[in-house]
Amino acid sequence: MRRFNRAVTVEVGALDSSFLGRGRPLGAARVLTAIGPEGRDVAAIRETLKLDSGLMSRLLRGLEAEGLLTVARDPDDGRRRIARLTPAGAAEVAQYDALSNDRAARLLAAHPRPEALLAAMDLIATALGRDRIEITHIDPEAPAARHCLQNYYAELAQRFETGFDPATSLDPEAAALRPPLGRFLVAMSDGLPVGAVALKGNGTETGELKRLWVAPAARGLGLARRLMAEAQAAARELGMTRLRLDTNRALTEAIALYRRDGWTEIPAFNTEPYAHHWFEKSL
Repeated sequence: MRRFNRAVTVEVGALDSSFLGRGRPLGAARVLTAIGPEGRDVAAIRETLKLDSGLMSRLLRGLEAEGLLTVARDPDDGRRRIARLTPAGAAEVAQYDALSNDRAARLLAAHPRPEALLAAMDLIATALGRDRIEITHIDPEAPAARHCLQNYYAELAQRFETGFDPATSLDPEAAALRPPLGRFLVAMSDGLPVGAVALKGNGTETGELKRLWVAPAARGLGLARRLMAEAQAAARELGMTRLRLDTNRALTEAIALYRRDGWTEIPAFNTEPYAHHWFEKSL
């Protein structure tokens, strides 16, 4: 672990007095890049970066003195302070992005298996940030939802004996996954989607869970169970008293999860061509 920490510290320039050659250390650069184009609550930045209030104040004052940001009270809530980038600050963030992209490209080019390297990075970042994974409701056609579904379908195509084609599956209509009928839940880690589940509704007391997926880097962290619990809570809010789902025999981990979670196997309730097991749970 010490070897890993030393390697990362050197690679990211954590000890450099001028991170990426822009004249300020990593801490100040991270504060600047964490603000975002719309501005951000100072307390939220401090919580994200795990900085104490004294250091945060010093970094903000230094960046203000450079003319890169402004800090002002929120007109709607005087207890909150909002940091916003100036045009010069936005240009500086763009420089950091370009330099960071170049560094990332060089690192990946230096390894014969860049995808394996990325997967390892993803695994570590997700494990370290497991307490910050948040589950939110989004539109089923939003980019994060499409990302999860595309990865889910690709995995099914590899695992199923017959492959998988969503066009021949009983893929739910997007309207059935939106309020007031249903929900689409996605787990986000540092702004990236790492899991999802869909709650399909039809206006009755019976709903259906679809497309439960967790990214490989996030597996083993209890995220599938969290997604299931959130989906069941959403179903209760929508007035559902019973949920159903179907699954393929190749998805042994999912089948074990459903049984542990109190789902009961029942006769087929649909004609899903890829299903071998059907389950039901009373809420």
